[in-house]
Amino acid sequence: MATAADTAIALEKTAAHHVEDTLGHGAIFEAKQATEDEHSQTLMQALRENRKAVMWSVLISMTIVMEGYDTILMGNFFAYPEFNKKYGQYYGDDIGWQVSAPWQTGLSMASTVGCIFGGILNGYCASKYGYRIVMVIALAFLTCFIFITVFANSAAVLLVGQIFCGFSWGVFATLGPAYASEVCPTNLRGYLTIYVNLCWAIGQLIASGVLYGLVDRSDQWSYRIPFALQWIWPVPLIAICWQAPESPWWLVRKDRLEDAKRSIRRLGGSKTEEQINGQLAMMVHTIKLEAEIEAGTTYSDCFKGVDLRRTEICCLTFVGQILSGSTFAYSPVYFFKQAGMATGRSFQLGVGCTGVAFVGTCLSWWLITGFGRRTLYVWGQGILCVILFLIGILNAASHTTGAMWAQAVLCFLWLFTYSLTVGPIAYAIVSEMSSVRLRPLTVCLARTAYQIINVVSQVLEPYFMNPTAWNASGKTGFFWGATALVAFLWAFFRLPEPKDRTYAELDILFATKVSARKFASTHVDAYGVAPSSSQEGLVREQTTHETKQ
Repeated sequence: MATAADTAIALEKTAAHHVEDTLGHGAIFEAKQATEDEHSQTLMQALRENRKAVMWSVLISMTIVMEGYDTILMGNFFAYPEFNKKYGQYYGDDIGWQVSAPWQTGLSMASTVGCIFGGILNGYCASKYGYRIVMVIALAFLTCFIFITVFANSAAVLLVGQIFCGFSWGVFATLGPAYASEVCPTNLRGYLTIYVNLCWAIGQLIASGVLYGLVDRSDQWSYRIPFALQWIWPVPLIAICWQAPESPWWLVRKDRLEDAKRSIRRLGGSKTEEQINGQLAMMVHTIKLEAEIEAGTTYSDCFKGVDLRRTEICCLTFVGQILSGSTFAYSPVYFFKQAGMATGRSFQLGVGCTGVAFVGTCLSWWLITGFGRRTLYVWGQGILCVILFLIGILNAASHTTGAMWAQAVLCFLWLFTYSLTVGPIAYAIVSEMSSVRLRPLTVCLARTAYQIINVVSQVLEPYFMNPTAWNASGKTGFFWGATALVAFLWAFFRLPEPKDRTYAELDILFATKVSARKFASTHVDAYGVAPSSSQEGLVREQTTHETKQ
């Protein structure tokens, strides 16, 4: 019976021979050297040698700013006087103008529904046509769809506009982290995929500032201007995406090796020809290794063999962002207003919350240097769970001004913890855990799972918070605290640690079915050393490559 070590050696031998046959004699040693170079690089060395790749990744990820902007926009409009007068109805002097709970639900989930369909379509299109062209088309469509939201004369028209805009946002949310993870080396992956979450925070910070600045305006442009400002982004981003190099990993998957080499050269800055050849060989080796483990590049292949486990991890990592209580605590302006705060003060606190999210995400770059993805995600979920239960307890125990401010402080603490851990780390995990050959499809499935659970949360949340419905206010923290506890337990037992692993090393760890809690301690060399765990004391086996000319 074949052991895990035998399986790893057999896979590696086949991949090594394929690299030699494809790129010539000695290519496998160039691939091995490229891998060793990535592991030995310091952060500053990696930044110097890959400065162009970092630049392109940062620019492409800026599309996420638009999704972050919209995410906070609609939820906060429900606390906006002029928006409620236009799209809501009057409920008497005690409640005033309110968008009803059913319409709050519909408007909240409209863009999410669009994101689901946009994400699924994007997985197919990005796999077939590449990242650049899909991003350009999505931006062009968004430019047109924004017209509907800006000039919507009824809640129904606004809902349709949000759905159409969601198609494009679904593309941005999945292509941004996938592109970032494929254009940069191992020790920069985490920083640049976390930057995707920073773009979310930037978008939300901009939206909060715009909303606060216009809340006292007493005409229709108080809510139309925030929609119209979305036109600032698409045109310059179209130009950037058109000029950006295609992902070399995607080009290798399509057997366009010369194009992949040119892309590596554009991304590499001052890299030598030898380094470029080594990177190309490493990519060919990884793609072949994955093909030996599991063939196929369709959505159904994401649920077969070892890829089923990888799909589970990616989907539930993103779903964990919703289960952590983000629908309740991430956009707290409406919560603050229903708790009794004045509208202006509620929006001031909303701006402060998004500022906290921005700072927290920046600090998470420092944390991932010393802590792994798993550690931050697992214990982040645990802390968020405790905070949510505390909010619920405070709201149930007292309705005084002091209790209200204590809940506001806990919302800030929740946001800071989320922005340090679960929020940004999820992007790094999803981008790294998916196999290279199925990455666009797996990331899209993960984001779709996130959006489906987001739809459920957006259906429930207005009923929890709306004074015309369940009016649970801060006691909603009990419900989301329970879901955060479920996410914590799953992550503790099922989430592996991908820190400092190349894609080939991750492929072997998954192929040999290493348990989640032993990923960090298991040694693997994708070019000749079979996995061995320090805890289990497995014997390391060295193989020699027989190359054919």
